[in-house]
Amino acid sequence: MKNRSRAGRIVLEVLMVLLSLLFLYPLFLAIINSFKTFGEVLSDVVALPTHLAFGNYSYVWSFINYPRLFLNNFIITVVGLAGIVLVSSIAAYKLSRTKSRFSGLIYILCILPMLIPFQSIMLTVLQLAKDIHLTNSTWGLGVLYWGFGAPLAVFIYHGFVKGIPREIDESATIDGASGFGLFFRVIFPLLKSVTATIVIIDVMWIWNDFLLPLLMVNGSPSTKTLTLAAYTFVGQYTSDWQYAMTAMVMAVLPSIIVFIFLQKFIVKGVVAGAVKG
Repeated sequence: MKNRSRAGRIVLEVLMVLLSLLFLYPLFLAIINSFKTFGEVLSDVVALPTHLAFGNYSYVWSFINYPRLFLNNFIITVVGLAGIVLVSSIAAYKLSRTKSRFSGLIYILCILPMLIPFQSIMLTVLQLAKDIHLTNSTWGLGVLYWGFGAPLAVFIYHGFVKGIPREIDESATIDGASGFGLFFRVIFPLLKSVTATIVIIDVMWIWNDFLLPLLMVNGSPSTKTLTLAAYTFVGQYTSDWQYAMTAMVMAVLPSIIVFIFLQKFIVKGVVAGAVKG
């Protein structure tokens, strides 16, 4: 029985490794092609480069003004994350603690947008953003992410907050805490693990997003994002694929680094939410 269980784990691990390699293969192709010349990319896209063309990275760095676009990505991501975490945590806490006739309905309305495809409302969102002057602005794009990221965050926070005993609220209230003081001094520190999970998920999403920045900030070179800059090397009649791959690697690398160093918090947050929810 023990040998059979061990064999099952080995088979499962092998399958997981193969599945991981399958998902990593496109990234591997992007990396190796970023070190090729244009001719090598056209001749064989899956072959290793005959020599490493490090000049691709220096060219793309200067051509797209990488430091400026990196700052744009950073501003958009920070503004988006701050709003999502703040709004969603407060809303989830209030909805979890309020037991009324309409609290359940409001909660459903808060998470319902997760089921609406962005493509079905993107033209309406674009027109609304123009009317309130949020287009062609990195700060404005960051604010737009609040609405798109809040439903999932409210859903995750709500399940976690339900596992926090109400006695903690009552004890803090007796000690003089109330309103925002109760939330930020007592409740929010208890949400650290699930907040880390939401932050990591949203960093990967906002940093690498393409469609919403294409609609909102593609009108000016000073407001573009790194993913949009990679798209500039792809033309209607000819494309510099070696530069496009290089720009894409340079665009996604920061989010990959963040994920590698903080991935343990995703597991902690999901496990904690499953136990407490």
